[in-house]
Amino acid sequence: MNNSLLKSRLKDFKLSGILSSIDERLAYANSNALSYSEFIELLLEDEANNRRDNSHNKRYARAKFPIRKTIAEFDFSFQPSIDKRQLNDAATCQFIREHQNVVFIGSPGTGKTHLSIALGIQALLKGHKVLFSSVADMLYNLHTAKADNSFYKKLNYYLEPDLLILDELGFKKVPAYSADDFFEVISRRYEKGSVIISTNKPFEQWGEIFADNILAGAILDRIVHHSLVFKISGPSYRAKKVINLNGQNDIGEEVIMDN
Repeated sequence: MNNSLLKSRLKDFKLSGILSSIDERLAYANSNALSYSEFIELLLEDEANNRRDNSHNKRYARAKFPIRKTIAEFDFSFQPSIDKRQLNDAATCQFIREHQNVVFIGSPGTGKTHLSIALGIQALLKGHKVLFSSVADMLYNLHTAKADNSFYKKLNYYLEPDLLILDELGFKKVPAYSADDFFEVISRRYEKGSVIISTNKPFEQWGEIFADNILAGAILDRIVHHSLVFKISGPSYRAKKVINLNGQNDIGEEVIMDN
């Protein structure tokens, strides 16, 4: 079989990983006198690596992260209130396999969004499906979907991922007509899929977010029942004090981390 026909057959069988490396692998096999089994093993490894990379890239695109953040980039010395050992344990993503949740509570600018995304990145690396959304965007999308009868299709969009990351809960009060939608997502994911929530409100103030203490209690019950809770009590990165050239302390808007 000539080279062009071989590549045509590889395309037909959708073996793009082998197709991209076949010339190099043939040259390597000839120069190193590889056996047939060794040659095939290399080709299969190329195909497996290519499919794994493609899967990760597709899942990363679907995750809708606003920015890429990692745990290695996080400054734990600036936020000593965070239990680094507990966070590293969460980074194993065992909480996803056990359908548990993670909640980050802290003032704006303390790194909640950074850590939420970082755990999401770890989940992708371990083969999980992830979706990131602000609470406001999710509730808006669910509400508008009712107008064209696509609500349940949109609802499934938030139920399908192994990990749903909901950012900025509490920055705005949830409208009464959307509080039920939020409960619908949380209740349907309960013990079936994991949720990461970042919020600037402690649990005792969630009644203010939903303007309904009973509904807030039902939501809390399902989130906290199986969850890891990180309370960040440190200062804001955005209002981090910097020393100016004159040796005086000024408050600078040095944006280092999101939420």
